[in-house]
Amino acid sequence: MSRRTATVPGVILLLSICWSGSSADEPAGAAADQQIRGAYAGSEIVITTTKRLAGAIHSLEWNGVEFIDSFDHGRQLQSACSFDASAGGRFVAECFNPTEAGCRNDRDGDASTSRLLRMQVHGAALDSTVQMAFWLAPGQQSGGRDAINRTRLSDHRVRKQVQIGYRRFPNVIDYRVTFTVPDSERHTYAQFESLTGYMPWKFSRFETIDLTNGTLQAIDDGPGEQALPLIFSTANGEHAMGIWSPDQPSLGYQHAGYGRFRFEAARVVKWNCVFRVRDPAGVRSGDYGYRQFVIIGDRAAVRETMTALAADVLRNPED
Repeated sequence: MSRRTATVPGVILLLSICWSGSSADEPAGAAADQQIRGAYAGSEIVITTTKRLAGAIHSLEWNGVEFIDSFDHGRQLQSACSFDASAGGRFVAECFNPTEAGCRNDRDGDASTSRLLRMQVHGAALDSTVQMAFWLAPGQQSGGRDAINRTRLSDHRVRKQVQIGYRRFPNVIDYRVTFTVPDSERHTYAQFESLTGYMPWKFSRFETIDLTNGTLQAIDDGPGEQALPLIFSTANGEHAMGIWSPDQPSLGYQHAGYGRFRFEAARVVKWNCVFRVRDPAGVRSGDYGYRQFVIIGDRAAVRETMTALAADVLRNPED
């Protein structure tokens, strides 16, 4: 099944492990299986990473409920990017698509083609770097188009810095992503899926939020993007997840940025936060950094927190 068709006083333990090489190595596996936790509303927000996904986020739980539908190596809380074939070439989604958690051929197996290069865990924060696999293997197709890549493992890297709790908001996850585009490639279009969340089917209510006044508005299934931040919640409103980025929108793409998708056959829903760069002279190599906030709680708390958070961040953007 394809992903397209989820301060406490006292001593703080610091785990810092760095290496290079295959994600199948034992040291890499030991570092990839991690948890960070933060107390909120009588429960804990718990984020889990695994060796199976090269350190990508497999699980996010709060108040006894799982918020991520982690099945194959595409349905997680993770990052990916896509590019045109070459400078000025055709862009086809998934055909040149470095992906944090692994590739389509990894399926629901216990290993990832992506390579975890670095993982640090410090209290309620984690920091990792991954060399991303291409979603398609050479010779495979997506949407009737051939994969452009000629290797399974890309030269693209992604770093994520994730912390549970931000400023006065214990239910906010500060999620920073940095993509590194290699010098060896030439593109004129880059699409950065800075963060996507594949969620269980019961998160059936899709709404946008107007951050100027906190108004929620039902939105259709799409699929596709629009400009307003999103909240997905269960029918009873007891569990919800919101996504907002102060870096939105991308220049020239003011009517896009937040996507929503409902895949009935797979019984999974998805949101994403997407940034784009187009440059006829060539997309520069190097780092592209984006910041987003994931908000957890019941529907009312997510609405209230996201509105207050946006006002706080926009008023005082410095940490």
